Amino acid sequence: MRLRRATPADLDFLVELYENEDVRPFLAGGARYDRETLCDELARLAREPTAGAILVVDVDGEPAAALNWRLENERHRIAHLGALAVHPAFRGRHLADEAARLLQRHLIVDLGFHRLQLEVYGFNERAMRHAERSGFVREGVKRKAYLRDGEWVDGVLYALVEEDLEA
Repeated sequence: MRLRRATPADLDFLVELYENEDVRPFLAGGARYDRETLCDELARLAREPTAGAILVVDVDGEPAAALNWRLENERHRIAHLGALAVHPAFRGRHLADEAARLLQRHLIVDLGFHRLQLEVYGFNERAMRHAERSGFVREGVKRKAYLRDGEWVDGVLYALVEEDLEA
């Protein structure tokens, strides 16, 4: 497995992945994942590589998943992680856990971030189990913070700091 920055050549994979009916309900409700938006975001991140990245997870040379990070706070060295999606053909292998650990090490050890944070919907049990398995610490709940399909849902907050990294 390897993580790499997504390029325009990955657009078909990213659009298919993020628009998949088994993936889309678990992504941020207001986020756009259409071809034009993803193309623009890839171009912006190529111009501003320290602002974040869309990453593709390759397994045996084949794209299997994607995730992203963005600079949340430069002064306090905080990165926000999100949009983790595993292609349905690759589910059940815990590759998201391994990819998360690779990204954690890269962001903290290589890029010098102090804190990594993420937020998942309270109904997304799979994402919460993943966050905890991959070393994130649950910090709290934003009660009924998001209007999703006509209902208010919780946001569950997780974070990881350098001291939390597995040796």
